[in-house]
Amino acid sequence: MTIAEIQRALLARGYDLGPAGADGDAGPRTIAATAAFQRAAGLVADGIAGPLTLKALATVDVSEKRAEPEQPGWLTLAAAEIGVKEGAGAANNPRVVQLFADAGFAGIRQDSVAWCAAAVGAMLKRAGHKPSGSLAARSYEGWGIGLKDPVVGCVATKKRGNSSWQGHVGFVVGASKDQIFLLGGNQGDAWSVAAFKRSEFTSFRWPADVPIPTASKLPTTVAGARSGVSEA
Repeated sequence: MTIAEIQRALLARGYDLGPAGADGDAGPRTIAATAAFQRAAGLVADGIAGPLTLKALATVDVSEKRAEPEQPGWLTLAAAEIGVKEGAGAANNPRVVQLFADAGFAGIRQDSVAWCAAAVGAMLKRAGHKPSGSLAARSYEGWGIGLKDPVVGCVATKKRGNSSWQGHVGFVVGASKDQIFLLGGNQGDAWSVAAFKRSEFTSFRWPADVPIPTASKLPTTVAGARSGVSEA
């Protein structure tokens, strides 16, 4: 099966591939939908359409219960960046510098520039969504649609110290009564999952072009999450 044929089979089963539909491009939405189908079919949910997945997709019966993707495409992309760090000393990691270009700021070529907003913007852009258009973390306070409570993959902004404008931004992957867990860039000079005080958060936002997901219970702890990381 070609990529377009795989996409049409997913669409026939009710999976959301976004406005592009069966465009022949195996982007993050196609990967997320493939993984969701694999879970529903009892297969290994790796998002890769191997022989068993293709065989399952080729079946005539398309009435099986559909499982929604567990995380949005931009979060899948961000998770693949975990561990990527700034270059040592005066060196610049091209993978970090590329975030600026993908977010719309190709003129920035040093990874010493605060890059949390570039990280969020790049992941959104790669997943086919419009970012805030700014490298200010708190520009995301007015982006998209506001949420009363966080959901997995939503963009969250937080204040830094007592500043009225400085802050940090990332993607929510967990929450408890006292903490929010963010997957983000420039957390200890790297992509990582970190825990921050819930009282420091100023907004939870969702892309305006994506249906708001139904409320789901977020993990209250995230293995390996660091506390007290620098966001500067």
